[in-house]
Amino acid sequence: MHDILFINANVIDTRRGEVLADQQVLIRNGRIARVASTAEASEGAEVIDLKGRYLMPGLCDSHVHVTAITANFALLGTMSPFYVTAKTGPMLQNMLMRGFTTVRDAGGADYGLAQAVAEDSLLGPRILYCGKALSQTGGHADMRGPGQQTFEGCFCCAGLGRVCDGVAEVRRACRDEIRKGATQIKIMASGGVSSPTDRIDSTQFSLEEIDAIVEEATAANIHTMAHAYTARAINRLLPRGVKTIEHGNLLDEESCRLFVQHNAYLTPTLVVYDALAKEGVEAGLPKELQMKVYDVLEAGGRALEMAQRQGVKMLYGSDLLGQMERHQLQEFNLRADVVPAAELIRAATCHAADAFGYSGDFGEIVEQGRADLLVLEHNPLDDIKVLTRPDSELSLIMKAGRIYKRTLAA
Repeated sequence: MHDILFINANVIDTRRGEVLADQQVLIRNGRIARVASTAEASEGAEVIDLKGRYLMPGLCDSHVHVTAITANFALLGTMSPFYVTAKTGPMLQNMLMRGFTTVRDAGGADYGLAQAVAEDSLLGPRILYCGKALSQTGGHADMRGPGQQTFEGCFCCAGLGRVCDGVAEVRRACRDEIRKGATQIKIMASGGVSSPTDRIDSTQFSLEEIDAIVEEATAANIHTMAHAYTARAINRLLPRGVKTIEHGNLLDEESCRLFVQHNAYLTPTLVVYDALAKEGVEAGLPKELQMKVYDVLEAGGRALEMAQRQGVKMLYGSDLLGQMERHQLQEFNLRADVVPAAELIRAATCHAADAFGYSGDFGEIVEQGRADLLVLEHNPLDDIKVLTRPDSELSLIMKAGRIYKRTLAA
C-alpha cells in the first residue's frame, strides 16, 4: 500500500471541537503517520490536495444490529444464516457510504462477519461484536411467546441472543462469547420493545449474575454494554462496572450522578423509536409489540436533556432494524437541539474509542491512529447537519488507509 499525503486540509480536532487549519496528514500502512503543517512523504506517494476541505475521523455507530434484516427477532432466529449474510451485505456497504467506519454490534454479528469485512470480502465498517447478547429466561432476547415451550431454532446462527440462567451458566456463556472473539459482552438487563413476554419496566438478571458477567469481561480486558431503560435497572448496573448503558429512556437524576461517578457512557437511540412508531409494523415488528414503543418514545428526549445537563458522556447509537436502517444519520437531527455540535461529534468519534478501550486508535486524527477518515465540503462544527447529507457533503471516505469513495478532483 503506497503512502497518501493529504495537503491543504482543515483538520477537525474532535477532542477540542476545533479546526486545525492548513494541515498535512500522511497515511502509511493503514495508519496516520504524521499530522503537521508540513509532512514529508516517500517517493511515489499519492498527494491529495483538499483545497481547504474538512478532514475528520470516520464515524462510529455504537449500537447497531447488522444482521437484523427484519424487526421480527423471532422470525430472524429461524432464517438461514447464509440468507441473512447476503441481505446484510448491502446494509454494511450503506453504513460505510454514510461515513461510518466503525460500528459496535449489539447482538448477532460474529467473528466470520467481522473477518469478511476486515478482508474486504464484504464492504462495510469495521465491526466490533459481542456475538450473542446474554438474556435470562423470559428476558429481552428470549423470543418465545407465552404459549411456546421450546426454542424451535431461536438460537441458530442468525439469532441475536442466547438464554442463560444462574451464575454458572452466565459465566459459561460469557466465556464462550469471549472464546469466539467478542470485543464486548452485551447484557439484556431490562425489558424491551421487541421481546414478547417481558415488561419495559422489569429488571433482568440477579446482581450475582451481573457481577459474574462483568467479572468475566473484565478478566478478558473487554467492556460490558447493557440494554436498560429504567432508572431502577440502570442504577443497579453502573456501580457493578457496566461501561455503557444502551437506550436509558427512563433514567433519573441518580442515574446521571452514577454515570459521572463511574465514568460510564449512555447510548441514546432516539431514532429507533421514531422509526418504529412510523414504520415498525411495515418493517416486520408484530403490532402488539409496536405498542410498547410508546412507553419510551417521548421519554427518550427528556432523558437526553437530563443527561446533557448533568454532564453524562454519551455515544452515538441508532439500533435500527431492517428497512429502517436507512435512517441511521437521523440521530444527529434528533439530538441537535439539545447537544452542541462539538459534543455530538465526540459522541460519534473519540468518546466511542474511549468507552471501548481504543483511545488513540480511532475517533481522532492523531499519529499512530487508524487511517479512518472523511473529507467534507463544509464544517460540521458549524452545522452538524452536514453529516446527514453524505451524497453531497462526503467527498472521500477512507477506512484503514484504503479509499472507498472519492468524488473530489485528484
